[in-house]
Amino acid sequence: MTILGAIIAGGRSARMGREKAGVLLDGKPLLAHVMARLSPQVDAVIINANGPRFRFAGYGCPVIPDLLPDIATPLAGLHAVLRYARDKGHDAVVTVPSDGPFLPTDLVRRLQEARGQNDTAAIAMSGGQRHHLTGLWPALCYELLDEQLTQHGLKRVQDFARLAQAASVEWPSQPFDPFFNINTPDDLTTAAQFLLQ
Repeated sequence: MTILGAIIAGGRSARMGREKAGVLLDGKPLLAHVMARLSPQVDAVIINANGPRFRFAGYGCPVIPDLLPDIATPLAGLHAVLRYARDKGHDAVVTVPSDGPFLPTDLVRRLQEARGQNDTAAIAMSGGQRHHLTGLWPALCYELLDEQLTQHGLKRVQDFARLAQAASVEWPSQPFDPFFNINTPDDLTTAAQFLLQ
């Protein structure tokens, strides 16, 4: 089985005031932290983002824009990376957001184990909360998602996870949540404190 890692960097970053992927934490962009955590766990990595690709030139991986740019939800990014994975012959995609620098080093292994023999999707959980954008999706899910987006107006990742019969895998949220997202300057300060623990 080949697994593609996809970093979803398509958000508007309104609360941060600038693109979160480039925000520095401990002297490195958030995207670099995410890349360092995800890359050893997958066969290849891509970035999903719209706009000029040159801003990601230093990462040495393909940048895939949304295929349905009028859909203003993370489902547009998931749709694009599933299509890419299917076309490139990958069996599955692990998606993660670009603003979560503390991803578990056993993320992909445990998501794979949760799928069992059913070839279904699997999403991460912590503290009783599902993180729907952090998940493993069979490349064959592309057809289902494309239909739901173009014919039924699906909007939320959590609704697609339900349709894809995604299993949930829980990680401990102590000493800090490995799926902590940095959305605001205050979150960035908190993340810097996590690094000292």
